[in-house]
Amino acid sequence: FVTTDGGIREVPGAKRRRTPGVLGPQKNTTPSPAGEGRQQRSAVGKSHVRTTDRHRDGQRGPDRPFIKTSSLFRNNPDVPDIHSPAVTQVKEKVFTSDSFEAICPIYVYFVSVQRQTIPVLMAGKDAVVRSQTGSGKTLAYGVPVVQSLQAADPKIKRSDGPLAVIMVPTRELAKQTFEIFQKLLKPFTWIVPGVLMGGEKRKAEKARLRKGINILISTPGRLVDHIKNTLSIAFSAVRWLILDEADRILDLGFEKDLTVILNAINANGPSRQNVLLSATLTEGLSRLASISMKDPVSIQVSEIPEESRATLSKITVAKAEDGQQADSFAVPENLQQHAVVVPSKLRLVCLAAFILSKCKFDKGQKLIVFVSSCEVVEFLCTLFTTVLCGQRDASTTLKHHSALNFLRLHGNMKQEERMDVFQEFSHCRSGVLICTDVAARGLDLPQVTWIVQYNPPCSVAEYVHRVGRTARIGTRGCSLLFLTPSEVAYMDVLASHSISIFFSFPITLQKSAQALEQELRERATVLQSDFENVVHASEDSVQTAKKALQSFLRAYTTYPSSAKHIFHIRSLHLGHAAKSFGLRDAPQGLVTKATKRPGAKDKTKNKEKRYSEQFAYFFFVHSHVQPRPCRSHRSVSIHPLP
Repeated sequence: FVTTDGGIREVPGAKRRRTPGVLGPQKNTTPSPAGEGRQQRSAVGKSHVRTTDRHRDGQRGPDRPFIKTSSLFRNNPDVPDIHSPAVTQVKEKVFTSDSFEAICPIYVYFVSVQRQTIPVLMAGKDAVVRSQTGSGKTLAYGVPVVQSLQAADPKIKRSDGPLAVIMVPTRELAKQTFEIFQKLLKPFTWIVPGVLMGGEKRKAEKARLRKGINILISTPGRLVDHIKNTLSIAFSAVRWLILDEADRILDLGFEKDLTVILNAINANGPSRQNVLLSATLTEGLSRLASISMKDPVSIQVSEIPEESRATLSKITVAKAEDGQQADSFAVPENLQQHAVVVPSKLRLVCLAAFILSKCKFDKGQKLIVFVSSCEVVEFLCTLFTTVLCGQRDASTTLKHHSALNFLRLHGNMKQEERMDVFQEFSHCRSGVLICTDVAARGLDLPQVTWIVQYNPPCSVAEYVHRVGRTARIGTRGCSLLFLTPSEVAYMDVLASHSISIFFSFPITLQKSAQALEQELRERATVLQSDFENVVHASEDSVQTAKKALQSFLRAYTTYPSSAKHIFHIRSLHLGHAAKSFGLRDAPQGLVTKATKRPGAKDKTKNKEKRYSEQFAYFFFVHSHVQPRPCRSHRSVSIHPLP
């Protein structure tokens, strides 16, 4: 525990005193009169276990029982030796020597995807475009759309209705695409763009549809809503259908919505051009392309070996049995990719230390931290704002607290709040955005220097899209992937897709100098204690941490079967995972036993077949039966980062 002079010392022979707390009531044992004397003598003999709350200003506070917590550096699994395989990454040139001034004087040069895509689309052909993140795909289809509409004869009118329909997976990407078309259409005021997305007022959107929208940008769900409920929407004049981040649209479960949209357009509209775009194309897109496209041209910008081009001549789609992409991915050339292997108990303090080193002590650093669930976003944002910024309210402005600014973004937030966060992070010079994969696709967030993947993604494609938020259009950027010792095999999965992760001069605390090792351990212990004190300050904060832990474990069970040998719930030590959420006790209280109604049938025979009860079963096994053995090791692998 921390002494009055700021040091750390352990009390020899001290046993934990069972006191009721916010984690749940303990067993109430009533001592017999004969045992009272022994207990009193024992209390006198162990009076040093109780500590006095002394503040640095010399004031004496009330006596509180000493809370003994588990060490951060004991019973951690061994960190395996990591040998980064030799990988030849797929190269993709961003810029070409061709001039763009003839089309638009604002832009000087074509980028590679625009050089290959624009002539194909101007020739009236369908296309499937695959290019790395941040390479300029929006202009690759935006310029041909605007060119064809402004040159139409007779001149198009607002009352003609939608002439181009652009589908995007998220609200933020819809807003961003709409703003790009507004800039492109400034010389052509008679062409009206419009955006439809969830969270906005339907009545206002219906009014805009009645007046007329020529370039309609929408998310699938909201467009289906208007197809069913808005009589003024018509697709009789549609000439373009564009699916941006098409694979993500399918991943989010919009297959039925896309079917409704395609049926509505096919029922009334003439022949049209179809364009599918993404940095990663999946097998589901091949089925979609075969249904809605006629002889599409496959545009692959990456420089790949000749033997691989034969498989991409039709459509660049994986043929692996697990349905995931098996070929190589292209990542930005100026992206430096790093990884760090950290035991579960040390994940929270390592993330906090990394954020402090990059944001609080360096100027002009913008970080995006990707996590697995909305509850984890809320928990980390509140905790870091409280501890690292010294504030109790996460909603309080942080402008007066140096450069350390925490923002959050996830799908459960209100639309206005999401837009405010998006705009604030886009315009700020430094800060940390903690978010889910809602921000992983298509968003152009300026000057992002680091991408931190605190929870590994479910697929290699998602990894590519996450790191694609930095190093955009030739700029430099870095990424950091957090892994536990049991997840190291994920590096081989990335290497099989031509993604090279940088490991340089691995250092462990065990091999470092004794003085440095002791100082690092003390600082990490103090920081972890601060986190735990904030979490256990109230019952509400404890429940928030428990919900975040539950959502993290639920997300951990959703990895595909092909990755179960790396990410399996049984590979997690639940006590160590709880430590990474600031919880001191083992998670017995996370599972509540359901009360049986009188006369209800017993359905426990098939409970292992149901997901929720199977999830509770894992908690029960790890919490009430013999815990999983864990090798004792005191080191954590630390990789120096630039």
